[in-house]
Amino acid sequence: MIAAISGCTSRKDRRSTTELAATYAALILADEGIEITSDKILALTTAASVEIEPIWATLLAKALEGKNVKELLSNVGGGAAPAAGAAPAAGGGAAAAAEAPKEEEKKEEEKEESDDDMGFGLFD
Repeated sequence: MIAAISGCTSRKDRRSTTELAATYAALILADEGIEITSDKILALTTAASVEIEPIWATLLAKALEGKNVKELLSNVGGGAAPAAGAAPAAGGGAAAAAEAPKEEEKKEEEKEESDDDMGFGLFD
């Protein structure tokens, strides 16, 4: 798959090619259950005759470090992911984290309703 995109010639095409090649390499590693590292991304892209700068492989590997790529792919469009620092430490914390946005929505709704109770509104 990676070798099929290695024939691009323009600068923009080469940049897109290297981005795609690095991404495909990461997906291949994830699919095989192999840890995604910059060395492995570089090895796969080199084997496919696609030259990428090592910094891009390093950045991609760091971005995916500790992430379950298969789970990320299956949850595309499922909403925003929580920040890394906000991840619950215990397994039971996931339910509490899911309820937090609901409580926040209720507070916002109550605030909007209280503005109407004061006797003035946007279109009065």
